[in-house]
Amino acid sequence: MTSEIEAVITLKPDIDDLVPSEASARQSVGATGPSSFPKVLRRRLDKFFADQNLSPKADLTMWTKIAAGLAVLVGAWIALYAFKPDSWKFVALYVLSGLAQAFLLLNIAHDSNHNAISSVSSINKSLNYVFDVCGINSYMWRILHHRGHHSCINLHGEDDALTGRGIFRFTPHEPRARWHRFQHIYALFFYAMFSLDYVFVRDFEAFFLPTHDYLRRINHPNREYTILFAGKAFYFTYMLILPVLLMGKSPWLVAGSFVLVHLIIGLTVSLVFQTTHTIDSTYFPSDRSEFDNGVYHIFATTADYATSNPIVGWLTGGLNHHIAHHLCPFVCHTHYAPLTQIVKETAEEFGVPYRQHPTMTRAVWHHLILLKQLGTEG
Repeated sequence: MTSEIEAVITLKPDIDDLVPSEASARQSVGATGPSSFPKVLRRRLDKFFADQNLSPKADLTMWTKIAAGLAVLVGAWIALYAFKPDSWKFVALYVLSGLAQAFLLLNIAHDSNHNAISSVSSINKSLNYVFDVCGINSYMWRILHHRGHHSCINLHGEDDALTGRGIFRFTPHEPRARWHRFQHIYALFFYAMFSLDYVFVRDFEAFFLPTHDYLRRINHPNREYTILFAGKAFYFTYMLILPVLLMGKSPWLVAGSFVLVHLIIGLTVSLVFQTTHTIDSTYFPSDRSEFDNGVYHIFATTADYATSNPIVGWLTGGLNHHIAHHLCPFVCHTHYAPLTQIVKETAEEFGVPYRQHPTMTRAVWHHLILLKQLGTEG
């Protein structure tokens, strides 16, 4: 793998390659000028819903996904208690519940976090507790995702998604350690640990040992501390304790199944997100002022993949349409496909680079290329 990655490594793009030059933009848009691109794009995205007389919130497809995901999770646990299956059948049903959790995190929890499911805030907040059902604190994830990612995409020291814990070097602005030259090799192993880290460490660290300045400045309500501990207790009880006490399963069998579930969730969620911002053609700004408009920042730092594959969109919660997501985070992901088409066409018209890969496999490959590049270059 290493030699093949080395063979296709390209130089990191310069900022001039990521936004249209004045000459190319003038040729593309004539008298309107390049500065009109964000306005035109926003107008066209808004017009899509107006023309279709369509709500940007959840449609029938989304409510079907919500019902299906919850039904599989609850059904798997009902089957476990009803049939009390032997070892391999127990593992199979336990893993099925884990797959349902991954589906819920990507498809329901993420959208509810952005208030994209309903115009009624209480519905979004209720569905956001899916995070807690899956062992992740919904309150802290909301802070880290909005303040620590959407407002500072690919900014070193601010974007929480670029936190490598010293194990990874995700940006050229980060110091390089000797072991980083192997990061493209060990990446998938540590990505599989992501979910376990979040459940056991990250949430508590963000509350009590915050590394970001904005977290240190927040006075968390007492209610959120209660939800943190109650949510973790609930999760560990139904995932680890009750199968041993009520089903009589071996603690080792339950613990092994628990770890297997999290390896699947961790690897899945990590790759879905990492392939949208950290690939060899995305840009890593040194500060917020590099772009005149936030829309250009999104296009320079974000990439799509497999946008013509509805199965990928269904399973990943539309996050493969990632540019549309960052442009319209308040919109339910089941609307992303037509919005992405508008994004593509408008970007092409204005000469704005639009990054995408035809498959998720290619996106993962180019993420590993970036890791190899950052691991070997100063």
